[in-house]
Amino acid sequence: MKDKPVVVVTGGAGFIGSHTVDLLLNEGFKVRVIDSLVGGREANLKQHQHNPDLTCEWMDIRDLVPNTKIFSGVRYVIHFAGVGDIVPSIERPEVYMSTNIQGTVQVLECARFAQVEKFVYAASSSCYGLADVPTREDHRIAPQYPYALSKYMGEQAALHWHQIYRLPVNSIRIFNAYGTRVKTTGAYGAVFGVFFKQKLSNKPFTVVGDGTQSRDFLYVTDVATAFLAAVKTKRVGQIYNLGAGNPQSVNHLVELLGGEVVYVPKRPGEPDCTFADIRKITTELEWKPMVPFEEGVKRMLAEIECWNDAPLWEPDSIAKATQTWFDYLGNREYA
Repeated sequence: MKDKPVVVVTGGAGFIGSHTVDLLLNEGFKVRVIDSLVGGREANLKQHQHNPDLTCEWMDIRDLVPNTKIFSGVRYVIHFAGVGDIVPSIERPEVYMSTNIQGTVQVLECARFAQVEKFVYAASSSCYGLADVPTREDHRIAPQYPYALSKYMGEQAALHWHQIYRLPVNSIRIFNAYGTRVKTTGAYGAVFGVFFKQKLSNKPFTVVGDGTQSRDFLYVTDVATAFLAAVKTKRVGQIYNLGAGNPQSVNHLVELLGGEVVYVPKRPGEPDCTFADIRKITTELEWKPMVPFEEGVKRMLAEIECWNDAPLWEPDSIAKATQTWFDYLGNREYA
């Protein structure tokens, strides 16, 4: 019997990472997860706890060293691990630079010494800043906050390792992923976690601005299939935008969830619309989104009890949590 190919998935206990692990195991791969469990949760992988094809190492990627055992015999690496959220990145930029840049370098070095066949980096569309839409891969780069900068610099490191060391790298710039297991942290952030807890608590939805802003939401299982396609392709050194190519307004999300609305101030540095031009990934990787937005929201609502322990955000607490955002991003005199 032919040995199953081995994949390392960093951040594999996280939101997107765990769904990618599901897919890889179903597709006949052996998977080794590296996760610090700061953002990830062991519970995201509980359905595989007795699967001999899955092993997990709970550690910080910054502590990785070349020739570490977990990379022995590995053919592919998918690198999701990192720290997210906008406001904390403004307050603690050094953590983001250390984890998302130097941590990525540690993973790259492990992959280089293991002589892997493919390294796929999970980049962020936030690198484009306030972008023209639909946004192509050759759009100007204009990060608006440290998180965006750190993810872009991590991507540049990955592509540099491809250029200098011939490490076979592809990078996928994720737009707005959503779906079951989406994380809820103590930080104010992703709209789904905020709205679902508000719905459970019979509180009005806190809509930023007038709610006409739209996001290119892509369901998480479609994200996972895109990363697998980027692993399997013979193409290397490529950057792909990843979205549904079909932006949805926050007002439409509110309609699907059903409930009262209260409006909070629009934040500086946030785009009115995110909209991925996905022609490159659909053409070159023969990938396409499969889950309609309404179906994805329905799947999440079926598991709404998962957000019972999420923080409840209301206008006053949102204003306090985002004050740093306004203090720094509202001042563009030197931009």
